[in-house]
Amino acid sequence: MPEPQTDFAASLPGYQSQVAAALKELRDQKIISRIWARDHTVWKPDPIEITNRLGWLHSPEVMLGAIPEITAFVDEVRKDGFKHALLLGMGGSSLAPEVFRFTFGVKKGYLDLAVLAVLAHERRLDLSKTLFIVSTKSGGTVETFSFFKYFYNRAMEKVGREKAGRHFVAVTDPGSGLETTAKEYRFRKTFLNDPDIGGRYSALSYFGLVPAALIGMDLEKLLHRAKKMASDCSADGEENSGARLGAIMGECAAAGRDKLTLTASPPVAHFGAWVEQLIAESTGKEGKGILPVDGEELGSPEVYADDRLWVYLKLKGDSTHDKKMAALKNAGQPVVQIELNDTYDLGGEFFRWEMATIVAGRSLNINPFDQPNVESAKVLARNMVATYQKEGKLPESQPAFEANGIAVFTNLTVSNLQTALRQFLDHASAGRSYVALQAYVPPTSETDSLLNSIRLRIRDVRKLATTVGYGPRFLHSTGQLHKGDAGHGLFIQITSDAVEDAAIPDHAGEPASAMTFGVLKLAQALGDRQALLDAGRKVIRFHLEKDVANGLKQILEALG
Repeated sequence: MPEPQTDFAASLPGYQSQVAAALKELRDQKIISRIWARDHTVWKPDPIEITNRLGWLHSPEVMLGAIPEITAFVDEVRKDGFKHALLLGMGGSSLAPEVFRFTFGVKKGYLDLAVLAVLAHERRLDLSKTLFIVSTKSGGTVETFSFFKYFYNRAMEKVGREKAGRHFVAVTDPGSGLETTAKEYRFRKTFLNDPDIGGRYSALSYFGLVPAALIGMDLEKLLHRAKKMASDCSADGEENSGARLGAIMGECAAAGRDKLTLTASPPVAHFGAWVEQLIAESTGKEGKGILPVDGEELGSPEVYADDRLWVYLKLKGDSTHDKKMAALKNAGQPVVQIELNDTYDLGGEFFRWEMATIVAGRSLNINPFDQPNVESAKVLARNMVATYQKEGKLPESQPAFEANGIAVFTNLTVSNLQTALRQFLDHASAGRSYVALQAYVPPTSETDSLLNSIRLRIRDVRKLATTVGYGPRFLHSTGQLHKGDAGHGLFIQITSDAVEDAAIPDHAGEPASAMTFGVLKLAQALGDRQALLDAGRKVIRFHLEKDVANGLKQILEALG
C-alpha cells in the first residue's frame, strides 16, 4: 500500500481508533470507488440531488480543456481597455474568486477584481473600463439580479444603451434565467457551466476560473495541482488524504468535537471563507452539522472547551502560528496539519476539502449536496418585501427597550445592554453551544476590528466557539447550518440604518424602482430572524441606527 501523503499529519489523542475504524469501513465498502462511480447509495437511497451533483469530480481535467476559451476571452477584454472587474454573485459564485483575488493579487496588465458592495465600488471604479461578471448557478438569485439591474443602468448612463451589454459577462447553468437575460441584454459572453456541479463545489469550474484568469492567474498550474489531488483522492486506501480528513471530521463531530476551527498561514488565510461555506451548507441539516470556525484569532489552550477540531493550513516556510498550534496540541486538542508548498497548492486543497466534506457527510448520514433550509429565510424575506410594497414599510416588532441609539429586540425582560447580553449568553453551555454574530452592517476595517473584539471576548469569557458573517452574504453560506443543525447556536443579529442607499431598478434599463438595497437588506435580516425563531433558535437583535461603530463599542463594553 502506498504511504500516506507527507503533507498531511494528524494528532488525534482519544480519537485515533474511531478514525481508523472509519477508514477501514471506507476501504471495506469501497466507498471512494463508489463515489467516483456516482453511486448515490453512499449517502441516501434516493438519487435526487446526488447523482446530478458530482460533476466537480472531473472539473480539473475537464476545465484544462476550457483554458483556450477562457484565455481568448480575457485577451479580448484586455485589448478593449478594461481595467476593472466587479463580480456580482453570492455564496459559491463569489467565494472562490475572492480567495483568488486576496491570495494572488493582480498580475500587471490584467483586471483588478472586486466582489460587490454597490456604492463603495461605484465611487471607486471607472465604469467605462469595468467588466461586470454576473454569476449565479440558478440564474435567479435576488441579490445578484438586483446588482445586475443597478449596474446595467449605471453602465448605460456611462457608455450608452447600445454598448452597455458589452460590459457584462454571465456565468451560469444552461437554461437558467440568467442565460435568457444575457441574450436579451446582449452580454459580451456567457459561460455555461456543467449543471451537475453545485455552487459550493464550483471553485474549479467556470465560476472560479473565469475571475481567476481575469486577474492573471496561471490556470494550467492551478488545475494540474487539482488534477494531482483528484488522482490522490481516487484511492480506497489511507493514502487518500481527502477521505482521511473526511473521516476525521465525521468521527470527531460524532464525538462532540463538531467545531472545525481553521487556522491558516496569512498568505492563504482567505481560503477559510470558502471552506466555511462548503462545510456549513453541506453538513448542517437533519439536526446534524459541523460548524466551521474561520477567522477566529488563536488563543491559549485554557480559553477552549473540548468541542474543537483544528485544521492548520500551513504554507511551507511560514511559522506564524506554529507556537500556538503546538500549545494546543500539547494540551491534548486534536490537530490536523496540512502543508502547502506554495499558494498554487490551493488548487489541490479545493478538491481535497470537497472530497473530505462529502465523506464527512456520509459519516453523519446526510446528503451533502442539498440545502433544505436555505429557502425558508428566502420565503420569509420575500414576504417581508411584499408587505413593504403593499404598505410602504417592513413588518417590524416592538423593541424590548431602546437606549443610547440602540434598539434591542428580544423576548427577554431586560432594560439595559449588560443584562440583555448576560441573560442571552446564559442560554449557552461551553462544549456544546456556539455564538454567531450576524452583521447586517457595512463592512469596514473598523467594523471588522470591533466584531473581532466582540467574538473574542465572548470566547475568552464563555469558552464558546464564535463565528462572524456579514449579511445577507452569510445566508448563502452558513445560513443553512444555522437552521439545519442540532440547534446549539445562539444568534446575535446586528442591523443598522443605511448611511447611504441606492434604488434597485424594477427592470434593467428602466429608471422605475419600488425598493432600495437598504430595504432589501433589512427584509432579509428580518426574514432570517423569523426563520431562526421558527426553527426554535435563540436570537437577539441589536439595531444600531447609523452610527455602527459607536453601537458596536457599546456592545463590547456591555460584555464586560
